[in-house]
Amino acid sequence: MELGKFVEANPWWQTGKVPQALRGTDRPMYQLLLKSVSLKEVTIITGVRRCGKSTLMYQIIDNLLRGETAPEQILLINLEDTRLTNDSLDDIYETYRSRINPDKKAYVFLDEIHKREGWESWIRRHYDLGTNCKFIISGSCSYLLKKEYSTLLTGRNLTFEVFPLSFDEYLAFKGIAVDVELLKKGIILDEQKHKIQKALDEYMNEGGFPDAFIKEGDFKRLLLAQYFDDIIYKDIVDRHGLNSRKTRDLALYLASNVTATISLRNIRNTLGLSYESIKDYLAYYTDAYLFFTTEHFSYSLKEQKTRPSKTYCIDNGLRNAISFRFSKDDGRLAENLAYLHLRQMKADVYYWKGKGEVDYIIKNPDHTLTAINVTYTDEIDEREIKSLKEFKQTHKKTKELIILTKNTEKTQDELKYTPLWNWLLQTTKPQPR
Repeated sequence: MELGKFVEANPWWQTGKVPQALRGTDRPMYQLLLKSVSLKEVTIITGVRRCGKSTLMYQIIDNLLRGETAPEQILLINLEDTRLTNDSLDDIYETYRSRINPDKKAYVFLDEIHKREGWESWIRRHYDLGTNCKFIISGSCSYLLKKEYSTLLTGRNLTFEVFPLSFDEYLAFKGIAVDVELLKKGIILDEQKHKIQKALDEYMNEGGFPDAFIKEGDFKRLLLAQYFDDIIYKDIVDRHGLNSRKTRDLALYLASNVTATISLRNIRNTLGLSYESIKDYLAYYTDAYLFFTTEHFSYSLKEQKTRPSKTYCIDNGLRNAISFRFSKDDGRLAENLAYLHLRQMKADVYYWKGKGEVDYIIKNPDHTLTAINVTYTDEIDEREIKSLKEFKQTHKKTKELIILTKNTEKTQDELKYTPLWNWLLQTTKPQPR
């Protein structure tokens, strides 16, 4: 195959460095991912399209070049490049080895790996043969994490999920510094608090896609709407051979009803899809990291599976760019943010409904439970309080009751009231696995 297909994607072969425009901005929470390049295991990076996976790859490459790695030891291939459609992984690798790097250790970056069927077998073969090669691969589908796809690489990979910017990252991108240790002690200047609160209002409506961050107004919305179309058509419709109109219509329905329970009957009546088709579509959205669902909390698996699920969107900005909003819905946006934060923390999260409803039930590692309601107001509705207390009365393992507010911060009658911005910043995130 022609070597020219590689040159444009690997500018360091000529310049010895990664262009700053490709390297982007550091994201400290993914430092463990960057350091994984030193291990022989395959590094797998997965997450929604345009969340920053490729930029993290460029940062790994930049770190290698700043060390003792020669430029020709690094190969980056984007498997969405149409020029490579007819080239197999063997063709690509053998051309690189014969023309660029015949005998030195190679660092092979394969972006959007899910575009090649059988990729896992190909990588395992090279791994088990002891090829002098470190593989770093990425994909925009969560099936990269599923057992049926990862079995061939069991014990041979380290997997990292990447998300759009978290709130603390969003603040860092805006140049707003926060000392979390001082914040935990309640030490914060009013001026800084106002900046954080203003930034949260922006983040809650605009979301955290890195490239969209620097865009303004209509350009930001246009870009986010394009992201939505790319996810729908490239990661869902094309991959699964679906009806494009129904796929898009159901996604728009879910976006307009984010944080609400899903009524399969309403969806069937509105869109004319069968129950089984709806379930399949929901699974495809989850695979593409577009929407997520939580189940009803119950110790009975039967009850858990028969109650409706609630749905959430990967990014508030993307949701706002494509959905029809009947009114200002900060409550839903705040609840969606809280869910994304919990998911990024890898929390085991559910919702619960009795006489009242609790937005989030967290199953903690010590088997205790945390119940959270999100209000994003300082005029707390009594039902928010009653539903939390109702849950605790019926679930004795409940350790903590939390209400996420706009500004109110206090502990009263066994409930902890915490501003959403404070909770987002103080709740510790785990290192990516």
